[in-house]
Amino acid sequence: MSRVVDGFVVFGALLRSGFNPSVATFNSLIKGPCMEDRIMEATSLVKKVVAFNCRPDDVTCKKMGCVKRANTVVALQLHEKVVNGNGKVGDICKPNVVWCNSIIDGLCKDGLTDKAKELFSEMKGNGIPTNVITFTTLIHGLCCVGDWEEAKSLFIEMLNQCVQPTTVTFSVLLDELCKNGKINEANKLYKLMIKRGVQPDSHTFNILMDGYCLVGKINDAKKLFLSMASKGCTPNVVSYSILMDGYNTLLIGLFKEGKVGEARKLFDEMQVNDVAPDTSIFTTYIDGLYKNNCVLDALEFFHILQNYKFQFTIEIFSCLIDGLCKSGRIEIAWELFHSLPHKDLVSDVVTYNIMINGFCKERELETANALLLDMEKNGCSPDVVTFNTLIHGFTKKQRGTTSG
Repeated sequence: MSRVVDGFVVFGALLRSGFNPSVATFNSLIKGPCMEDRIMEATSLVKKVVAFNCRPDDVTCKKMGCVKRANTVVALQLHEKVVNGNGKVGDICKPNVVWCNSIIDGLCKDGLTDKAKELFSEMKGNGIPTNVITFTTLIHGLCCVGDWEEAKSLFIEMLNQCVQPTTVTFSVLLDELCKNGKINEANKLYKLMIKRGVQPDSHTFNILMDGYCLVGKINDAKKLFLSMASKGCTPNVVSYSILMDGYNTLLIGLFKEGKVGEARKLFDEMQVNDVAPDTSIFTTYIDGLYKNNCVLDALEFFHILQNYKFQFTIEIFSCLIDGLCKSGRIEIAWELFHSLPHKDLVSDVVTYNIMINGFCKERELETANALLLDMEKNGCSPDVVTFNTLIHGFTKKQRGTTSG
């Protein structure tokens, strides 16, 4: 605020010394009131621009549009003041496409799409040319509030006016379709994009891949992933993540339905297609095997990973230890638990709870209790599950002793 005041003080001194300001001078001063939502001051300055025979330029319009960063409604009020201003201001300082696009962007980001549409219509009515940024910004805003039909109509209007959509325009529309499971419509739009010579980028491919994965079409997502290089796009970390999430979701579904054979086939297929599984995939695979009574297979797979010097996470260990405990293989689980420090891993409360539960079920309550002391000693705080498990174990033992 003080810098803005200082600017006006200097400006006043310059005027008194006979300095003739240029539009650049006014542009520097206009920014302050605009950013601080002082509409009357900003409007007054625009009038002064005219009074000093300076014609407002694109920079002036940009500064006026900058209000939207702080308060979109204020930006709209300022716009209305200038457009409907009396006399020369309204004639000389006509908002241009840069100014209007800036305000439309702010309105859309604030969810005020009705106001944005009104300004869009006003632009056309006042002869202000719209461009691809105007259309794309408004289409994105409409998609964000779920108004797909209006967004689609605007896209058609854009094409009819021979405004060439960009990669961003198509990506916005594709994202809306894919998020709503309309993958067939998204496919048609993608083909139109290629037909019109608009090159998809990594973001476009990621949107489509995610769309395919959401409807379970992992093979189509994989084909798209493999085609990226031929389209001049390099898959990025998001591309790999989407594909991994897709495979992970499919594996979880297959294991839940008990389709272990199909899950194995899918896992093998990933490697044949040079799609390297990540930690989440390995965790899902081990978890799925043991939950489908294939604990020894899960253990064998775990040992294969060890031979490849795979960087294990505590989640993978916890998953396997849980399976071994539940299948009565407490000794093997105990060995794995003790191997954690050698893997530079620290047992967390979940791992401890799994082992404590395993020993309680085997009625080895002294060992279970010793684990409680061990976890506290190692700075791992027990939780309600820890105490409930131990209480249940001791109560069960007491009942057994009483009945005996």
